[in-house]
Amino acid sequence: MPEAVLVAALRTPIGTAFKGTLRDTTAHELADHIVAAVADGLDPDLVDDLVLAESHYGGGVVARHAAVTAGLPQVPGLALNRHCAAGLAAVQTAAASVRAGMDRLVLAGGVNSASTAPKLSFRGVEGPWVPPSHPDRPDAPNLDMSITVGWNTAVRAGITREEMDAWALRSHRNAVRALDEGRFKDETVPLDTPYGPFEADEHPRRDTSAERLAALKPLHPEIDGFSITAGNACGANDAAAVVAVADERLARRLGLPVLATVRSWASVALDPAETGLTPIRAIPKALDRAGLSVSDVDLFEINEAFASVAVAAVHGLGLDPAGVNVNGSGCSLGHPVAATGTRMVVTLVHELRRRGGGVGVAAMCAGGGMGSALVLEVAGL
Repeated sequence: MPEAVLVAALRTPIGTAFKGTLRDTTAHELADHIVAAVADGLDPDLVDDLVLAESHYGGGVVARHAAVTAGLPQVPGLALNRHCAAGLAAVQTAAASVRAGMDRLVLAGGVNSASTAPKLSFRGVEGPWVPPSHPDRPDAPNLDMSITVGWNTAVRAGITREEMDAWALRSHRNAVRALDEGRFKDETVPLDTPYGPFEADEHPRRDTSAERLAALKPLHPEIDGFSITAGNACGANDAAAVVAVADERLARRLGLPVLATVRSWASVALDPAETGLTPIRAIPKALDRAGLSVSDVDLFEINEAFASVAVAAVHGLGLDPAGVNVNGSGCSLGHPVAATGTRMVVTLVHELRRRGGGVGVAAMCAGGGMGSALVLEVAGL
């Protein structure tokens, strides 16, 4: 069985939806830009497929549009959706095809433009319609993730408001430090926008503090003890991220840089009310498939859809927080839904390489009670 390796891993800077620099840049434009950047230097005739995650973008196949725009007219496109874990699923899908020997080189990633997403309509529904992630119910409303994911996770895992706020503050500080130290330089591809060049993530808040986070009102004050706020939740964001997944034999033969090897992955599901706990199930399952355990992992990226999700995973799996989200995550960098899974893989690869190699895990929960994790390894440099 051929090994699936990453030979390129890039992303756009992450914009703040609706009011940020990417507010008038469409998902197609984001995808066109990052796919072209990843494909640069690759022989177009060797690219077998392009898999792009997209979410709430009205159908169509953004991947095919990006392939043609990037000068890859012979490359088909696949649209993929696993809600928040869609970008991670795209990488997993590409790796599976390479390891099965069906494809030798696949571009995979995700794109999200909350700012320009179309408003959907549905027969018999007045006003915009949002596809439900699961059957609606009071304890797990399908249109209010602050309850279904954030609050339910905090209650079930026994996490306090103070713990979540502290984790969110840590997230912002880690992201700002990463930006100031230039840690994202090798993974981000600047782009031109109607508002000028866009070169760096704009969502992290330099001026946040424990006092400011503590002063924020809970999103549901009518619920006794409700502890989810705008500060310990993720942002709404725009971005795209893509990796190139290749058969290691092809990569070696062509002299392509082997950035990392995809070791394993796993997806799980629980009752929708327990969505935020799914990384606790997905991470050990993925590690077991690679013959590894939590103690073998050097770095974790656990998406902060809400701070409670990352804190619950740290508690539930006995992780050392010092190795989790070292460059920030959803609370600070933001959560460009369909792109986040691939964004985590991109950041994980570059951070492990910066540290000289190691094993990394990217994991996240996803709407409807799903969760997913991917294990990769960067050889010692």
